[in-house]
Amino acid sequence: MKLTQELKMALSSVKSNKMRSFLTMLGIIIGVMAVTLLVSLVQGATNTITEQLSGLGGSNLSCMVKKQTPRITLQEVQALEEKPEIGLVSVYHGGSGIAKAAGNQEDVTIYAINQNYQLLNQIKMEEGRCLTEIESEYRLSNCLIGAGVAQNLFGTKRVLGEKIRINGKDFTIVGILKEEGNTTMNTKDLSVFLPFETGQRLLGVNGVANFEASASEERLVEQAERTLNDFLRAKVGEDNFEVFNMGSILDMVTTVYNVLGYLLGGIGGISLLVGGVGIMNIMLVSVTERTREIGIRKAIGAQKSDIIIQFLIESVVLSLLGGLIGLLLSAGILGIVNLFAVEYHFGVTFGVAMLAVFFSVGVGVIFGIYPANKAAKLKPIDALRFE
Repeated sequence: MKLTQELKMALSSVKSNKMRSFLTMLGIIIGVMAVTLLVSLVQGATNTITEQLSGLGGSNLSCMVKKQTPRITLQEVQALEEKPEIGLVSVYHGGSGIAKAAGNQEDVTIYAINQNYQLLNQIKMEEGRCLTEIESEYRLSNCLIGAGVAQNLFGTKRVLGEKIRINGKDFTIVGILKEEGNTTMNTKDLSVFLPFETGQRLLGVNGVANFEASASEERLVEQAERTLNDFLRAKVGEDNFEVFNMGSILDMVTTVYNVLGYLLGGIGGISLLVGGVGIMNIMLVSVTERTREIGIRKAIGAQKSDIIIQFLIESVVLSLLGGLIGLLLSAGILGIVNLFAVEYHFGVTFGVAMLAVFFSVGVGVIFGIYPANKAAKLKPIDALRFE
């Protein structure tokens, strides 16, 4: 018997018992939904977190000094750029303050930065320009502001050249940052950036407590990290600093999310097994109900392989239809989730979809073999005499 005929018979059997077929597929539908949703949610979260961490500088080295004595000077930190394994070095210092303009005020985060900070942290401008080293050297009263500061104080983001008072001192706005949104990690929308030495004076700090460095080449990241450790150890002692490798943190986060994805996928896979048991149960019932049909087919020349293929195809059709319905429902649910969790990008990827289809077919084959084999082993005379 041709495969197309076997497929038509399987579809006819499914249609003749619509409710039973749906209840049989329900286990597969739930199982595929569980696997697809869990894996897709983990993948979406992983991609979002990875993008955000990469935006912080995936190959950068971040240094934090705990002890301020003896002080590390700006010139000493900048001298690190002379090392062949070190690319750019940026310095920064953060603090809080109050910004006032146009009769309004806003609590802001103040960053004292140098020009390299803007390069290493990929600060994107909506309008205007970045700060320069000359502005830091001459302690000019210029600043960059986040889009949120501009909107809250002036009611518009078109504020280039306007004056803003920060902690009692007037500054001229020379640049406005692109809006990031309040769901972004380390958002800069409510931040003000000042030339490093100008900001130091405003915040009342001396020396360098925080700085970042990039490796001159990707293969030299570990060597650059050793250089920074040696420099800080010589300056402030063994236990008075920390050096963070952003690339290592990124790898660690990715590994954790991958393990979580495998774990949750395995939990969802249990639902598929339960659905498979349901298919086996219904197929055994179907074999019993159609014993006389099997006997007639064998009596007119059907081979054992024909009977096996017939019931296997029926099992796979039930499982595959359940898998496709589960896949469509998962895509719909993830679409709804995206409406509320706009910072993430959840969706059913091609790989996840193929995995769901593969598992659906696999469950149909594995749990359909026993009923199909049982049907094929029936003797024609016994099957025809079955009541």
